[in-house]
Amino acid sequence: MRRSRWLWFDVIAIMLALLATACAPAPKREAGVSLPQAVPPVAATVVVEKAVVQEGAADISAYQAGSLTERMIIRTGNLTLVVKDTAQAMNQVRDLVESMGGYVVESNAYRDQGLLRGRMTVRVPAERFDQAMDRIRGTAVRVESESSSGQDVTEEYSDLSAQLRNLEATETELRELLGTVRERTGKAEDILAVYRELTTIRGEIERVKGRMQYLERMTALATIQVELIPDALQKPVVEEPWNPQVTLKEALGALVTAGRFLVDALIWFVVVVLPILIVIALPIVALVLIIRALGRRRRKSAE
Repeated sequence: MRRSRWLWFDVIAIMLALLATACAPAPKREAGVSLPQAVPPVAATVVVEKAVVQEGAADISAYQAGSLTERMIIRTGNLTLVVKDTAQAMNQVRDLVESMGGYVVESNAYRDQGLLRGRMTVRVPAERFDQAMDRIRGTAVRVESESSSGQDVTEEYSDLSAQLRNLEATETELRELLGTVRERTGKAEDILAVYRELTTIRGEIERVKGRMQYLERMTALATIQVELIPDALQKPVVEEPWNPQVTLKEALGALVTAGRFLVDALIWFVVVVLPILIVIALPIVALVLIIRALGRRRRKSAE
């Protein structure tokens, strides 16, 4: 009994000691000493990342690309101009475009109802698009029509950049896999299967790069379509002076042409048509003569 009592006293004493330890104040943090944290602040990091994503939601393409600081715009202009001299105006447009660092893509001159008209397609640096439009407009007597437009391809270019990164990463993994397959199995079927996938990925990479290069060229240079119409007031009433000798020469030429046609028709009739008619007519004439002879014989026998 005495032992059991002492045992209960010992248990109670231990419990009191533990309770006193738990209720004791936490040790003070000394200056310059950092206590280790039991749990890292993950929740705060998640909240910050969500805030960043929400701020970039207004322009998700530029957020994904990271390197796009300006919008990529394909600019196009159309001008219909009335000019005094079409050929001179085309030379002026060509010179001013080349002076601005651009070039002529296409140039076409043609006559419409005796008037020389022209169409040109030029390309100039995108940052000088407005200046080029003003200078080309200055070569005209008046402007019949004018328009300009822009196509924003920033999002498409950003998507292509992301596709290119993913495709290049896939290509790297396939190359590593191809080397592993060659070392471990060496089977032709496995190697060819990986190689086919690698070829497909390579083709997609080239396609994406080609499209990106096209967008870069189109956004770096603006396109301007120019149509040049001559001023009708500058057209002379009589384009060429009247010359009777020219008229007589043309009439004699028409007479010779008509006589040549008649002679040619006669030769064709004699050489080709007449023999054919003779060949066709001979059997018919012979048949008619035979019928007449038979009729005469019948009349004689009847008498």
